[in-house]
Amino acid sequence: MKHVLIVLMVLTFVFTLAGCADMNRTQQTTLSGAAIGAVGGGILGAIVGGRPLAGAALGAGIGALGGYIAGEQDRGYYRGRGYGR
Repeated sequence: MKHVLIVLMVLTFVFTLAGCADMNRTQQTTLSGAAIGAVGGGILGAIVGGRPLAGAALGAGIGALGGYIAGEQDRGYYRGRGYGR
């Protein structure tokens, strides 16, 4: 059973990364920010004795917003430099 779980986790990870291939820079940073925020919020929620799922949801929202803002700033940077993004 443990081997099946490991295989499923690896496949989920691979398909998740493959789904990001068509994304532009802003979409990638938004998704990355949401994922990092969800993990951080879940861990922080568990450490402080609150609800890890609530911390993950809040962290995902804040991370997605931060990632979106960072992606938009990068987009302006690349556009101004003539990279055509």
